[in-house]
Amino acid sequence: MNKSLRRALLTVAAAALAVATVASCSVDGGDSTGDKPVIRVGYQTFPSGDLVVKNGGWLEEALPDYTIKWTKFDSGADVNTAFVAGELDFGALGSSPVARGLSDPLSIDYEVAWILDVAGDNEALVARNGTGITTVEDLRGRKVGTAFASTAHYSVLAALDRVGLSATDVQLIDLQPQASLAAWQRGDIDAVYTWLPTLDEVRKDGTTLVTSRELAAAGKPTLDLAVVARGFAADHPDVVTVWRQAQARALTTIAEDPGAAAKAVAAEAGITPAEAEAQLGQAVFLRPEDVTSAQWLGTDGKPGALANNLQSAAQFLAEQKQIPSAPALADFQDGLYVTGLPDAAAQ
Repeated sequence: MNKSLRRALLTVAAAALAVATVASCSVDGGDSTGDKPVIRVGYQTFPSGDLVVKNGGWLEEALPDYTIKWTKFDSGADVNTAFVAGELDFGALGSSPVARGLSDPLSIDYEVAWILDVAGDNEALVARNGTGITTVEDLRGRKVGTAFASTAHYSVLAALDRVGLSATDVQLIDLQPQASLAAWQRGDIDAVYTWLPTLDEVRKDGTTLVTSRELAAAGKPTLDLAVVARGFAADHPDVVTVWRQAQARALTTIAEDPGAAAKAVAAEAGITPAEAEAQLGQAVFLRPEDVTSAQWLGTDGKPGALANNLQSAAQFLAEQKQIPSAPALADFQDGLYVTGLPDAAAQ
């Protein structure tokens, strides 16, 4: 990667993070306000086991010698910016931002360490009632909001491509979820591809044109992933193991005690438990043993098919001129942190 370009990206990222007041302390450097080293975790409020872990204080309980610093982000693009600037140890973001992150010009030094969910009906393209839009084809020339560099952005491009339209055939507008909701309510956009909880709000007076579940069936699946900084994982594999154990416990809770999971998600997302339970039901959550299967993350020495998924996403983004080119499959396989994961077949 060109050194001057990367230096410029780092400068932009650092400036953006300064405005966002993201914490700059690390597990290696310690907390400037206390004696405990700090583990920096970036999260989003889409319904997932990550919110269950946060609400339950499971990391704090399992890692009492550390301070856990949780920082909320609005999109995967923002999470990537934080990693570029070296401001996060763990982060939650979609598969499309990860594909971008592992490609030039970002080439972020992180690895996928867990699968939070597989997108289903929890991400969708919705047209505002009264616009006369009833199909994806009707979007030609219309204003469509989505968070650029997110899974929703990838999905809206895939949805357009599926019906023979390109990004230039519509007016794509870069809007974070809350901004897209405000633009929707003002009538500034005709449609939006977004995710929960914002998705439920626009559905109230909109028509769903296509969901990520449908696009997955058509060969364009998206996922919500959790990544870890490569240097952090190398220095603190024991912490990564504890963090994974907490994420596995959250997946089990979602499957076996959905009421408890919904209560935790509701508290973190600012919605009711009933709404949280309904939203959790719209995503596909793997069993912990499936996460480590050959179909998904894989195991030590045997990286899974998730690498193929990420390369496919990168290839599509390159075709859409969203990134210069897609890295080789080996680069994505190297981008999976499978150290210490048990072989699912042996469980």
